[in-house]
Amino acid sequence: MWMMRTSLAGAALVAAVALSACGGSGGGQTTEASQPAAAAGTQTTSAATTSAPQTQTQTTTAGSAATTGAQTGTATANSGGAAVGAGGANQCVAAGLSLSYLGGQGATGHGELGFALKNTGSSACATGGYPGIQFLAKGGSALPTTPQHTTDDFFGHLPLQKLTLQPGETASFRLGVSHGAGSSTGCTTAYGLQVIAPNDTATMRTEIPDGASECGTTTVSPLQPGTSAFQ
Repeated sequence: MWMMRTSLAGAALVAAVALSACGGSGGGQTTEASQPAAAAGTQTTSAATTSAPQTQTQTTTAGSAATTGAQTGTATANSGGAAVGAGGANQCVAAGLSLSYLGGQGATGHGELGFALKNTGSSACATGGYPGIQFLAKGGSALPTTPQHTTDDFFGHLPLQKLTLQPGETASFRLGVSHGAGSSTGCTTAYGLQVIAPNDTATMRTEIPDGASECGTTTVSPLQPGTSAFQ
């Protein structure tokens, strides 16, 4: 009887050890399963972190391309005359114009200088208003120039108007300067003029062969048809 109890107790002890061993093994499996899960989570986070900067970089690149395209479009519009003027004609711009000096004359201390813009393109273009001007020295360097836009100068009245130039046609403008290099206001002699046509940004240049006295402040007339601005 004692021996049976001992056997039963031993069997129970063996069973308890077996159960304990099974429980320990199960805990080890759970830990191993959780490790791949954590690793998978780490991989997901890494992928998300990596893809976000890539998306941002692509967005920045696209934005830069859009900016470049806009700048290119603007440059094309300025140089190619994409803006539409009166009567559906493109604006007259430097790419389709030539600048020339019409001459100069003076009276009672005032000098008048005339210039012409000719449409050298193959289609009509629209213009009107005041050109931008810059007097130049003999070597081409800029001289102090202060333009004053006006429809009424020392030489008379010239209206502000819209013009359409057919191929080969001309528009003109005049400048009013102080006449006489001996002026006490610090005049100098200009041997060239740089011009920007209305609604354009590109520059054109022409020579003033005999030179012209200029004292900084210069009246600028609006463009007129033909050579009528210079009288």
